[in-house]
Amino acid sequence: MHEMSLCESLIDVIEDAGRRENFSRVRRVRVEIGRFAGVEIAALRFGFDVVARGTVVEGAALELHEAPGRAWCFDCGTNVDLPERLDPCPHCGGMRLQPTGGTEIRIMDLEVI
Repeated sequence: MHEMSLCESLIDVIEDAGRRENFSRVRRVRVEIGRFAGVEIAALRFGFDVVARGTVVEGAALELHEAPGRAWCFDCGTNVDLPERLDPCPHCGGMRLQPTGGTEIRIMDLEVI
């Protein structure tokens, strides 16, 4: 389950920010997860609560926001939103698509004390 290692990485980044910005508790963490990032949301929520124990993030609310999958269509030259990674272009039906977004995982912001 790679979601546990993702949670460990997120919390490491947050704890580094806490040392740098001098905060001791986090109330809320907002994370953007791309539709194509391959993350199981339920497993990420579970992992976050487990990994957060004993850290500045313990007890923080985790808000997850999904970023759309995006791709460039070589056939019609359009940037398109895609519900699924292997879907055809919604404009022309072409299958020659280069993903341009939706694979990212990023911390949007923190509510801290």
